[in-house]
Amino acid sequence: MISVVILGAGNVATHLFKAFNKTNEVSVIQWYNRTLDKLKPYSKQVNTCDNLDDLVDADLYILTVSDDSIAELSSKLPFEDKLVVHTSGSVGVYDLDKKHKRGVLYPLQTFSKDADVDFANVPICIETIDKKSYPLLKKVAVSLGSPTKRVNSDQRRTLHLAAVYVNNFTNQLYRIAHEITESEGAEFDMLKPLILETAKKVQDMSPYMAQTGPAKRNDKKTINAHLKLLEKQEHKDIYKLLTKSIQNTHGRKKL
Repeated sequence: MISVVILGAGNVATHLFKAFNKTNEVSVIQWYNRTLDKLKPYSKQVNTCDNLDDLVDADLYILTVSDDSIAELSSKLPFEDKLVVHTSGSVGVYDLDKKHKRGVLYPLQTFSKDADVDFANVPICIETIDKKSYPLLKKVAVSLGSPTKRVNSDQRRTLHLAAVYVNNFTNQLYRIAHEITESEGAEFDMLKPLILETAKKVQDMSPYMAQTGPAKRNDKKTINAHLKLLEKQEHKDIYKLLTKSIQNTHGRKKL
């Protein structure tokens, strides 16, 4: 049984704790946070603490704090030569204090506390400095049922950047679409089958091949009609920018 201490109480920490509790290979023996309020719902399930000096001995320490706090927290840990990892997509493995065995366990997924997550659908990117640390991290990831991939820092940062496009930016476009439909009393829910079909397409074909719509076919009449319908200048600018990007990709004439 691999013993784990989780540090931090955000979305990733919460989902990892719940997932580890379902495994037979990993045991979360302690959960640390600067304040215990967020850990109260779990205080009967795991030993909790808010003092770094009270941390217990474990095989693995997982830092699930904000990117800006990773380096400082790792330097404050009152021990050395233990395997310490963070879960960030953009922070380098060398940002962890060198007194530790250092690694990264990056779950490439979006996490919200109230949304269930099936870790079988969460690729976990693993990075270590010490090659001997890799097998343990892989065993931890596999215990969750997750597909794993060994990556370096540059690859991980690139994946994180790409994730912002396919997740955060896409979700913002959903929000704009929701605002547009509401403005005319149309139902955003009518778009949900289209959202699912678009996501389904890229499982089997490249995004390049999956592209459709007025920008790709250079349908100027429809494009101009859409621009007239948009009331907010911000929405017009986004529409024009994405239209131009699609046209550049597919070799179409510009507006």
